[in-house]
Amino acid sequence: MRQTARRDFLRGGLAAAAIACQGTTRRANSCQGNDRGAPDQRDPNGAGPNGAAPNGAAPNGAGPNGGDRPESGTAPTAAWFLIGDTHYFAVESSSNELDPRSDAACKGLIETMNLLPGTVLPESVGGGHVAQIQGVIHAGDVIDTGDKRGVVREAMQQTEWDHYAADFGLTGTDGRLRFPIYEVYGNHDSPSGEGLVIEALAERNRRRPNCSVSTNGLHFSWDWDSLHCVNLGIVVGQDRTNPQRRRYNPMESLEFLIGDLKERVGDSGRPVLITHHIDVVRYNKPCDVTSEANLGMEWNPCDVAAYYEAIRGYNIVAIQYGHTHVRNILRWTGTPDKSLDGIPLLNVDNGSHFSSGNQAFFYIELHGQTLHVRECATKDSWASHHWIPQVWKLPTAVS
Repeated sequence: MRQTARRDFLRGGLAAAAIACQGTTRRANSCQGNDRGAPDQRDPNGAGPNGAAPNGAAPNGAGPNGGDRPESGTAPTAAWFLIGDTHYFAVESSSNELDPRSDAACKGLIETMNLLPGTVLPESVGGGHVAQIQGVIHAGDVIDTGDKRGVVREAMQQTEWDHYAADFGLTGTDGRLRFPIYEVYGNHDSPSGEGLVIEALAERNRRRPNCSVSTNGLHFSWDWDSLHCVNLGIVVGQDRTNPQRRRYNPMESLEFLIGDLKERVGDSGRPVLITHHIDVVRYNKPCDVTSEANLGMEWNPCDVAAYYEAIRGYNIVAIQYGHTHVRNILRWTGTPDKSLDGIPLLNVDNGSHFSSGNQAFFYIELHGQTLHVRECATKDSWASHHWIPQVWKLPTAVS
C-alpha cells in the first residue's frame, strides 16, 4: 500500500506542487518554539575527478561548472539549512569561558545564515535567490566535551551548552539565529544517552509547539507543509532481536520512527526527511548477532538493517547526517554498494569547528519530488564565505 501511494504521490505531486508554488513562498507549520582533528578532504571545486559529483550524485542543468537553474517562476515546497558539528568548545584552563576560536566560528556561521535569505545566487550554482528559510536542522555534535567526564570537563560542557542555547535560541526569536533550530545529539554531546546535553535537549524538545515528541524527549517530528521531518539522535536503533551492547545508545529511536511514520505518514505517500548524527553506509554490513566486531562499531549493523526495513516503501526524500567532517552526497539502497538509485544521503561538513578555518553547510530546497542541494563554505571561519560551484539535483527514488 505504501509503495502504491508513494508512486501516486510522485506522479500527481510534481504537477500539483508546481501549480501551488507559482509566484509564492509556501509557509509551513513551525516546530518553533570522523571527529575532531579529522583532515579537511573537501574538494575546493565541490566535485570529484573531472568535475563529476562525488559518489555518483550528478549535477544537472546548463549553468557554468555544472550549475543548475531552478524552474522559472517557482518557489520551493520547503527550504532549509543543514548544519552539523558546531563543537562549541570551552577553555580548559578557564572552563567558564568559551574558546575565542569557537566563539568566532559559531557566531560567524549564524551571521552568515542570517544574511543569506533573499540574496542573489551566483550563476555557478544556478542563479536566482536564496528562498525563505523554514528553519535550520543541526545534525549533531552541538558541543565538544559531552563525551568526557570529570569536574573540569563537566564545567566545560555547561559553558558550551549555555553558549549554544544563547546563540541559536529555539524559535528564531530568542537568540542570534533568525530561524527555528532543530538539533539532534551526537557522540560529542553524549555517546551514552545521559548527561547535561541529553537532559537539556529533552527539556527543550518538550517546549517545541506543533511537534510529536518521544516519551524520553529526545526524538521528535514536525511538518513543513507537505514535508514530514523526523529527528532521531545519534543513531537509529535498536533491533530487539540482537541483545548485544551498543557503543552508542540509540535511546529507542527506531521505535519512535516506526510509530511516527505509521501514525503521521501511513499510506499517504507524503515526503519524509530524516536526520541523525552518524553516517550510515559504513555500517551497512551483514547482521550477525554473534559477531564481536559489532561491539566496537559506532552503529550496530543489525540496527542499520532494521532501520532500512522500517523506512522501505516510504517516500524518503533524504537522510541527513554529519559526523565525518566532510561533504558527501550519495544514494542508499540498503546495501553498501554505490548506486545511482535509492534514498539520497546528505553528509554535511563541519559547520563551525574550532580547529580549522574550513567549514561548510548545505542550503537545500525541495521542488516537488526533487532536492536541490548547494554548499556554502568558508576558509576563514566565516569571516567570508563562498558557494561551491555546483548544484546537486536529487530526484526521490521510487521503491
